[in-house]
Amino acid sequence: MSTVLSNFATWKHFLADRVSQAKKIGMTEETISSLAYEIGTFLDEKVDPKNEEERVLKQLWDAGDEAERKTLACLMVKLVQKS
Repeated sequence: MSTVLSNFATWKHFLADRVSQAKKIGMTEETISSLAYEIGTFLDEKVDPKNEEERVLKQLWDAGDEAERKTLACLMVKLVQKS
């Protein structure tokens, strides 16, 4: 996991692949966003940011309440779908 997180572009590509796989097996957008929120929570608690982009995301995550964090997770999913 740390290799994937060392470069933000690599992380976005990794996340885009996982979102694509989830859609192929029939997961809904709501389920994918919920999983993204869980991943964000895990990363916040267990992983130190490896680059500037991750530091900004962590600061935004830490500043937000639960609803705002869920929005941020949803936006990350949308971001990688457009990449």
